[in-house]
Amino acid sequence: MALLGQFIDGQHEAGRGDRIDILNPADGSIVATLGEATPEDVDVAVAAARRAFPAWAGATPGERSGALMAMADRMEARADEYARVESAQTGKPIKLTTEFDVPGSIDNVRFFAGAARILTGMASAEYDGTHTSSIRREPIGVVGSIAPWNYPLQMAMWKVLPAVAAGNTIVLKPAELTPLTSLMVAEDAAAAGIPAGVINVLTGPGRTVGEALISHPDVAMVSFTGSTPVGRRVMELATGTVKRVHLELGGKAPFVVFDDADLDAAANGAVAGALINTGQDCTAATRAYVQRPHLEAFVEKVAAIMDTVRLGDPSDPSTDQGPLISMRQRDSVDGYVQQAVAAGATVVCGGVLPGGDLAEGSYYPPTLVVGAAQDSQIVQEELFGPVLVVLPFDSDDEGIALANDVRFGLAASAWTTNTFRAQRASREIAAGCVWINDHIPIVSEMPHGGYKASGFGKDMSLYSLEEYTNIKHVSADITGEVRKDWHRTIFGDR
Repeated sequence: MALLGQFIDGQHEAGRGDRIDILNPADGSIVATLGEATPEDVDVAVAAARRAFPAWAGATPGERSGALMAMADRMEARADEYARVESAQTGKPIKLTTEFDVPGSIDNVRFFAGAARILTGMASAEYDGTHTSSIRREPIGVVGSIAPWNYPLQMAMWKVLPAVAAGNTIVLKPAELTPLTSLMVAEDAAAAGIPAGVINVLTGPGRTVGEALISHPDVAMVSFTGSTPVGRRVMELATGTVKRVHLELGGKAPFVVFDDADLDAAANGAVAGALINTGQDCTAATRAYVQRPHLEAFVEKVAAIMDTVRLGDPSDPSTDQGPLISMRQRDSVDGYVQQAVAAGATVVCGGVLPGGDLAEGSYYPPTLVVGAAQDSQIVQEELFGPVLVVLPFDSDDEGIALANDVRFGLAASAWTTNTFRAQRASREIAAGCVWINDHIPIVSEMPHGGYKASGFGKDMSLYSLEEYTNIKHVSADITGEVRKDWHRTIFGDR
């Protein structure tokens, strides 16, 4: 894998910055050594994207679709390599990258290959009787995108695909901890026939490379996925050149279990929803609100399932949960748990740093916490780890109110066998996605995005094309009259 650190104007580049090591969080070993980009590299990449824009924007939808379909074929042929590299740079279990990250990403490519040919708008018509009105969807220009480290491949796809399907060109900055699969994507895109300069990738830190990209005067739009505090900084920088901004930010998803729920299904769903990607997921189930009659049984069932989860080497197909992304992240998660305990909460299982061979990596065990206060940090803040907090509620009104009682609104789930409760929860919980009797599944055809401090704008689906296009109204006179009837309001009489 001959990756140099940057992919600019159709070829790999070393970058003008320092050398950085990409580490495997499972044991600290070096996966790859790359060159970092600098603001000068940002200028070069943006210039390449700007040069490529007129021709790519002018390509037919069928041409863009064909190139994306060829890209999907190339990625599918390298699916095993993508899975191994994604696992190595993130610490994800190989079964997660093989069965979730990689096939989901390839499906995204195929979806947007089709979506490139379906740009929606109102029907052309004579809405005022004297003009034919029609809608054009036009690409915006150069898009600067910043993707996170928790789903490097999938988030790269969510950034790149709707942008280029709509005719834009892109400069993508993946997280500096996990750039490898994004560079592979750019390589496969070029080999599939997507022209040089359409997809560019820069590796480097947010404070230099990211901020230079966001602030660049030739970047017309910024798309960012990451934490809410950094999202605020992105908005501040974008105001300088009045860019369009698309933000997918943090989450603190509630998991509401009503007293008529299938408790075994809810317990299994809670463990899966809380522990996916070692809890490093903005949509992960982090706050389980359980109607009081079910509380004790739910806690017992969840703890029993968590005790079966196998921590270990991410490359072992039997491993259920790998390490967190870094020792720093592990210590941050543990800090939230210990702070909650100090404030009176109880750890039912987990909450202790593992020893032995696992101590060499940034592992943290599945952890279940009860007795925390609703206003505590472990309930209110996104901690990004394998920790589930369980709290009780009495009435349905209280359960929904507690679910909404955080600043985030990315995802949620409700567990009930009552149709009316399900409808009410889906209607009243303030989140961009509300699952009923499940938590986590996503599909390319449906949008992903948040409410409140979880940001705005949509990834995936046809809705995401609206983020990456300008809508133009074209109005053509059909009368041929020299003096229009409405002119009398400006000069003369009827």
